Amino acid sequence: MFCYQCEETMNGTGCTKIGMCGKTGEVADLQDKLIYLTKIIAKKGNNSKEENVFIMQSLFATITNANFDARYFKQKIVEGKKFAEASDEELDSNSSILKEENEDIRALKSLVIFGLKGLCAYLDHAYILSYKDDEIFQFIRGALIVTLEDKSADELTALVLKCGEFGVKTMALLDTANTETYGNPEPTKVNIGVGTNPGILISGHDLKDMQELLEQTEGTGVDVYTHGEMLPANSYPAFKKYKHFIGNYGGAWWKQKEEFEKFNGPILMTTNCLVPPRDSYKDRVYNTGLVGFEGLKYIPDRKQGEKKDFFALIEHAKKCQAPEMIEEGEIMGGFAHNAVLAIADKVVEAVKSGAIKRFVVMAGCDGRRKEREYYTEFAKALPKDTIILTAGCAKYRYNKLKLGEIDGIPRVLDAGQCNDSYSLVVIANKLAEAFELDDINKLPISYNISWYEQKAVLVLLALLSIGVKNIHLGPKLPAFISPNILKVLIDKFQIAGISDVESDIGTLVPE
Repeated sequence: MFCYQCEETMNGTGCTKIGMCGKTGEVADLQDKLIYLTKIIAKKGNNSKEENVFIMQSLFATITNANFDARYFKQKIVEGKKFAEASDEELDSNSSILKEENEDIRALKSLVIFGLKGLCAYLDHAYILSYKDDEIFQFIRGALIVTLEDKSADELTALVLKCGEFGVKTMALLDTANTETYGNPEPTKVNIGVGTNPGILISGHDLKDMQELLEQTEGTGVDVYTHGEMLPANSYPAFKKYKHFIGNYGGAWWKQKEEFEKFNGPILMTTNCLVPPRDSYKDRVYNTGLVGFEGLKYIPDRKQGEKKDFFALIEHAKKCQAPEMIEEGEIMGGFAHNAVLAIADKVVEAVKSGAIKRFVVMAGCDGRRKEREYYTEFAKALPKDTIILTAGCAKYRYNKLKLGEIDGIPRVLDAGQCNDSYSLVVIANKLAEAFELDDINKLPISYNISWYEQKAVLVLLALLSIGVKNIHLGPKLPAFISPNILKVLIDKFQIAGISDVESDIGTLVPE
């Protein structure tokens, strides 16, 4: 195996025996074959709806911490061969990313593929809610075909930025799907304590699973809690009517081994962010959708016109004890673009009066390494006249700190899931309009982004595609970026890594 798609990749170069995420070499090799198969389907296939869905779901399933089950990928490869002629020999000899010998071309093609993985994750969420865009599917197919061809670095760089452009388009589609289905998120104080009833913990990103679980648990005596990236569900109006929707339990994905242990009830994993579970609670973890791990229970996908059946999950919960209290209190959420733009006049006035001197975008992913404590310390060290704009699980590094308010505006404005980084783009553009600026980079906004997996790669490409510069990315720069390509990103977009809190405060929050 060779995999360097996530921030934790071994020794900052690549995992070669087992993934730092926990996937086996066999799974990694099967994922590479499946990715190559999607390229062949894009080139030789019939451009059918079934092919497009297969490509979308296959790329999503190979994202970090989504599916660890070799059986799943073997079956997908069998299924994919029906769409295009591809022999086992062809897959074996062409699937490794190391086949591309030129490291700069390899870096750019990797950026495209990893960006497409993130794009397909967001597109799949929208597709589940019956929102689709054929132009996005055609871009995916076209981009996959390009990665099979001999292209110059300039041509591939243009494709990377095009991927970011379609990333914005896809996040906008998902934003529309979520808000038209469940309403615009509202500023909400989310309970982080527990009740006395047995509960079900739902993690991941799939809001339709959330909806159907709440519907089916109503009146059963079983409470529902969110975990990780499902926290923003607490701010959607459609979900607030359920009295047994208690709040959020725990923090980011990497803490799940400790937190799942203490939850006592069953856990539903709806998308990526699964950590290989401990035996002590493995029997309480249910997978659904594209999530896979051998030995875990699986909730089958909904059939056309029907809902998923969570009966087994609910019956399991009834036999469990209530969750163990691990913290108490409330945290604020629900500051997506609609909510922030509703107070835009107040925000603009605070900037003009000097009460708000700067906005710092701290969106992206959290991770388990100690060096990520940097983001907590950075948030603490920010001057009290700064506002943090966040989205994604990176927020768990600082959303429970008591950072206060500025003229009634919370100093941490949480837009939601990682895909809700789109909201941050909308907010920035509206602020630029309010201040009559012709360039988003003239705003008093700095970017200190943390990344872990491929959805964050797509968010980064989206920001670059709209011309955002001076982004600081950490805790480490991607292993798949070659020195020459990094130099291009530095020269064209002034991308930089992070150093220490004091130095970065001086750079990102100039006096």
